[in-house]
Amino acid sequence: MRVRLLRSRRLRWMLLGVAALGAVLGCTVTITSNSARAGAALEERKLPMRFSWVACEPNCGWVSAVGIVTGDSPKDFEEFARDRDLTATTLVLDSSGGSVNDAISLGRRFRALKMRTTVGQTQRPSRANERPKIVPEAYCESMCVFLLLAGTTRYVPDTAHVRVHQIWMGDRADDAKAASYSAQDLMIVERDIGRLAKYTFDMGGAGDLLSLALNVPPWEDLHELSRTELRLTNVVTTELLADVLPPKGTAPVAELAPKPVQPKQQDRFSVSFEKPLSRTAEALPPPATVAATPPQ
Repeated sequence: MRVRLLRSRRLRWMLLGVAALGAVLGCTVTITSNSARAGAALEERKLPMRFSWVACEPNCGWVSAVGIVTGDSPKDFEEFARDRDLTATTLVLDSSGGSVNDAISLGRRFRALKMRTTVGQTQRPSRANERPKIVPEAYCESMCVFLLLAGTTRYVPDTAHVRVHQIWMGDRADDAKAASYSAQDLMIVERDIGRLAKYTFDMGGAGDLLSLALNVPPWEDLHELSRTELRLTNVVTTELLADVLPPKGTAPVAELAPKPVQPKQQDRFSVSFEKPLSRTAEALPPPATVAATPPQ
């Protein structure tokens, strides 16, 4: 089932996502430029997922995937991959989630290519003699976690944020407690949970991941997986960066300042475009869709 514009009257599903602000701090970058980069990264995570190839040397590189999974994302990836051999390459994710079923389709495609996965922001060189870097202070939330699970080898940096919560109806996420639900709605809920469960086990994930996600309703903050939970759920398969990225010296990783304390209250995106937008809501051009958590 595909998720289209949230204004659609047809029943669609998505895993609700939140893009929280994060600071990208490199050892050679000023605080001002870090703030600008963090703001730009947040804006990118609100847009439909974009795939790009990052070459670090003539014979190495990785795929950067930034943004929200929409109904067009599987097709966009196929177009991106058409003239490239992406077998066993690394996918670097920075995403707030998106469409459940389209993310499942993408994840199965990544596994078919035997891709490796990690979380990070790609920092492209500003000078000719510099190489691209991966900044680990990044976000993989909602259905992005299940894209991460698609990797044959999976690495999560200590400073990355991996967060989960329940699937919910996009057209009723504004006030999930007050909305009405029919027997047909419940049938679709259980069917899509079943699809997600099968996918999770097919990818080598543990039932603990589903348990953690399905225990967090849309009116609560997303649950950030601890290092212990990342291992318990099989989201992480290695603690070695070298297992997913090119050897040291070909793909530098930007150094980080100490991880900032995350506020309890997270920024929210409105899910409705048919009434006045609230707080941090962003209107996206059609046919984009947005993964959102309702305002509290």
